[in-house]
Amino acid sequence: MYEPSKTPLLDQIRTPQDLRRFEPGRLREIADELRQDLINAVSKTGGHLGAGLGVVELTVALHYVFDTPRDRLIWDVGHQSYPHKILTGRRDRIRTIRQGGGLSGFTKRAESEYDPFGAAHSSTSISAGLGMAVAREMEGRDNNVICVIGDGAMSAGMAYEAMNNAGAMDSRLIVILNDNDMSIAPPVGAMSAYLSRLLTGRTYMSLREIGKQLARRLPKFFEKRALRAEEYARGMITGGTLFEELGFYYVGPIDGHNLDHLLPVLRNVRDAKSGPILVHVVTQKGKGYPPAETSADKYHGVVAFDVATGAQAKSKAAAPTYTKVFAESLIAEARKDDKIVAITAAMPSGTGLDLFGKAFPDRTFDVGIAEQHAVTFAGGLATEGFKPFAVIYSTFLQRAYDQVVHDIAIQRLPVRFAMDRAGLVGADGPTHAGSFDVAYLGCLPGFILMAAADEAELVHMVATQAAIDDRPSALRYPRGEGLGVPMPGEGKPLEIGRGRILREGDKVALLCYGARLGECLKAADELAGFGLSATVADARFAKPLDVDLVLRLAREHEVMITIEEGSIGGFGSHVLQALAEAGALDRGIKFRSMVLPDIFIDQDTPNVMYAKAGLDAKGIVAKVFEALGKNAVAGTVRLA
Repeated sequence: MYEPSKTPLLDQIRTPQDLRRFEPGRLREIADELRQDLINAVSKTGGHLGAGLGVVELTVALHYVFDTPRDRLIWDVGHQSYPHKILTGRRDRIRTIRQGGGLSGFTKRAESEYDPFGAAHSSTSISAGLGMAVAREMEGRDNNVICVIGDGAMSAGMAYEAMNNAGAMDSRLIVILNDNDMSIAPPVGAMSAYLSRLLTGRTYMSLREIGKQLARRLPKFFEKRALRAEEYARGMITGGTLFEELGFYYVGPIDGHNLDHLLPVLRNVRDAKSGPILVHVVTQKGKGYPPAETSADKYHGVVAFDVATGAQAKSKAAAPTYTKVFAESLIAEARKDDKIVAITAAMPSGTGLDLFGKAFPDRTFDVGIAEQHAVTFAGGLATEGFKPFAVIYSTFLQRAYDQVVHDIAIQRLPVRFAMDRAGLVGADGPTHAGSFDVAYLGCLPGFILMAAADEAELVHMVATQAAIDDRPSALRYPRGEGLGVPMPGEGKPLEIGRGRILREGDKVALLCYGARLGECLKAADELAGFGLSATVADARFAKPLDVDLVLRLAREHEVMITIEEGSIGGFGSHVLQALAEAGALDRGIKFRSMVLPDIFIDQDTPNVMYAKAGLDAKGIVAKVFEALGKNAVAGTVRLA
């Protein structure tokens, strides 16, 4: 492992301009220091480690060769942006990453001029970069635009749509394909590096352009064949025919950890002044830290860990996570029904489908970062009598909304959507929060919407979805640990559209949709201390809504409050609509709807985030007193 010098070079680098003052021979030492700084920082904070370690040399080379921030550098997904943040004036704050009030775990425009585009979902960089390149050309500027995209992100159709558009426009754009799984490239070495330098050099580029011009002067029959011969000749040597077909000049593969290979190639593509270029760089995830090198998946995202051993801090959870409960429940249902299949979009471990895959490898489908395809693929399975569970984070399902509407809802196909990470998610922040699914699915005719209030309810709701065979359904549940409630021996299908009452009162009705139920029960205890008797109900379903329960609560209480971990336009709106249609609002019920505030809440611990949102017991009690027009003071109730 790297041993730091007495006077680290990294201490002399505040911005990339400082980096560029060093001779190229010092960059290896700077990269080693940067890698060690990254390991030490993430060992304290947790976060995405493996991807950042894999691009240390690439990050140094890019900032050394290109004139950032004038040259726009876009990091796709953002997982690999930690070294970039260290080199761009944020080293003194890197140990706040993903913490409350600290740095974002992804690129963020509001955080730095070196982050020209916010990226947390994948496969957006080429589209954004092309927009920047076109804007540059329209304004007559000459800066470069560089997009760094991983091979995993290249599984999304959006990346190819952008490349096709860039190739057709012949825009000057540089795409760095970071291939960290060796999924495309053969082993790289000196010959590949030599060819890459040769094929990006001015001599070859000039000869190639002369050849093109000459070919264009030939009759069309010969022109086409001459151009095709040049393309295939280079393709046989270097690969990349697919990218050439999309209109990109392909370079590579080259060793992404060898600065002697990276620097001349990057200089050459920087100085090339025509057309889009793709540079294929091969890297190793977790490079330079043995525990991460040998277990790339485990060290993709980490909690705090011991640098010397690589051992990650163990959770003290007394209850299983919702993700694990879901996976085990789905496995139990699949053992009873061989038509059940499961689909994930490149998130098998994050959704628990790695466990399902071990139990049913032939009934598990990882389609890559391709949520749109995942949804319609599930629809195709449903048409043939299978029971597909599309297990996709709430925030990622947003990417496939048209497919949900057009391919599933309109055709009333029984696809079962299981949406992990519903509500606020903590360190990943607003880009990964499941804030909008109740609103964007609740407006679709025929959908059944459920939310698990605890892990036991989740077991029953998985069984309920397995039994629904005539229309689409969606189940939402949060990230993290359950409440530690007693678990059922097996899941039992619930009556569709029926809620439940957990505690009876006569003054205040708290109607919860989802995992804030525990906070509602705490709020009821606090209200009892003020002499206010509260009913606590679990809606279970947002659609179809338990209208009988809603009207009963409105009829028997002075105050009625809905509580949900979602945006305006969700469950509370459905309840208000039902009350208005029934004329219940005319009878004087004091109704309030508690939702996520109309802002994007930055990363913090979930408890702090929910407190900021007002969706904890304290916030619920305050909302009751607001509705009553009273304040709680020193354990008594008085008129405001």
